[in-house]
Amino acid sequence: MFRPTHLDDLEAESVYIFREVAGEFERPVLLFSGGKDSIVMLRLALKAFWPAPVPFCLLHVDTGHNFPEVIDFRDRMAAEHGLTLHVAHVQDFIDDGRLTERPDGTRNPLQTVPLLDAIERHRFDAVFGGGRRDEEKARAKERVFSLRDEFGVWDPRRQRPELWDLYNGRHNPGEHVRVFPLSNWTELDVWQYIEQEKIELPEIYFAHEREVFARSGMWLTAGDWGGPKADETPERRVVRYRTVGDMSCTGAVDSTAATVVDVIAEVAASRLTERGATRADDKLSESAMEDRKREGYF
Repeated sequence: MFRPTHLDDLEAESVYIFREVAGEFERPVLLFSGGKDSIVMLRLALKAFWPAPVPFCLLHVDTGHNFPEVIDFRDRMAAEHGLTLHVAHVQDFIDDGRLTERPDGTRNPLQTVPLLDAIERHRFDAVFGGGRRDEEKARAKERVFSLRDEFGVWDPRRQRPELWDLYNGRHNPGEHVRVFPLSNWTELDVWQYIEQEKIELPEIYFAHEREVFARSGMWLTAGDWGGPKADETPERRVVRYRTVGDMSCTGAVDSTAATVVDVIAEVAASRLTERGATRADDKLSESAMEDRKREGYF
């Protein structure tokens, strides 16, 4: 007798969420960076609507400091599945004066304005994000449907109850809803699903030799964003990335995990969340993520 696994249950829940949004909203969009969570979301969306095409497009806020191999993978996936990819470039907002470059070179905190601009310009009323509740304590406060006001602001006090998996997508003109199909997934669940579905990922997620330098307890990749400094010595190490984002704030971890099975074993033994271990922007303050979420960030 067939007995569904916990991955089957998680997949069914996520597929249900995608279909609910497609039936309730006019212009959904899926945030797609080429990272593992957005890749899993795309696989779930493809399953949710097969054999019909995915009824929404993709959106990425490109900081200009993203890993080139991930950007290449993003573009290839969009083309392979025939999906429209909208890219909002942080550099464009710096060039026209709407944003100012930070002294530390980190552009992750600068993503909010281009994101909100793209949502308003394209009139997206539902935005799928890959946030998981195990990543960071502010994200643990999110519901699956997260209402944002006309300024893109998140107010935890306006979170709606979601009893019996009933989701309330009602919103006023100008407002939109952030939707998190992976809310009940963990990092380990994501990797186990990748193994089950044989999902292709950028090679950056697996052990490889790379020139890195130490800063703030992390191994960062050298680049035009401003690293390394004169007192920071690059060295070649065998590393991999647990999460990908802006090169200026996304650290690598020492690892020999060269396959998905190796990564699963490594993640199962870890006692640090992926963002806690590798994202400098989350360490700016105790409330760094929540502050950015209130401003409109994911």
